[in-house]
Amino acid sequence: MRTVFIDGYNVINSWQELKDLEFGIAREKLIELMVNYASYYDSRVVVVFDAHRVAGGSEKRDIFGRVEIVFTKDGETADAFIEHSVDQIGKRVEVLVVTSDSLEQQIIFGRGATRMSSKEFRAEYREAERNIREKTRELSDNVRHTLAERVDEGALEKLEKMRRDG
Repeated sequence: MRTVFIDGYNVINSWQELKDLEFGIAREKLIELMVNYASYYDSRVVVVFDAHRVAGGSEKRDIFGRVEIVFTKDGETADAFIEHSVDQIGKRVEVLVVTSDSLEQQIIFGRGATRMSSKEFRAEYREAERNIREKTRELSDNVRHTLAERVDEGALEKLEKMRRDG
């Protein structure tokens, strides 16, 4: 299972549909989208938000299925957290880092992880979203929608007789 590290605010500021939202709502929406992404791509996703300017703040983590949300501690950037995490994982698993910060991309690449810009990641997410919609549509087209379609003919005749006889 690959691990995907996402610089949360970098993605929010790159995706127009998130950029236009209030920060708290944009974070929640990004997390919701990443739950879908993690499920579709069978990946572990770590969304990292900078809290390095929050005086006295300590690191905070939440987990939603395969998605881990990290707010860094006071004095730590998302980039520093991601670099440290990639170093700890090493080359034991496939790691993708999503950020548009070109210096961070170079550092991460040098440590053995693959990298993707926030805009490229948006295109990958849209592809997954489209595939999920198609699969859902296919499944719903195959589902029976009425009782008459779900019940065998003998049972249907008995139900009709009960209806007529009261």
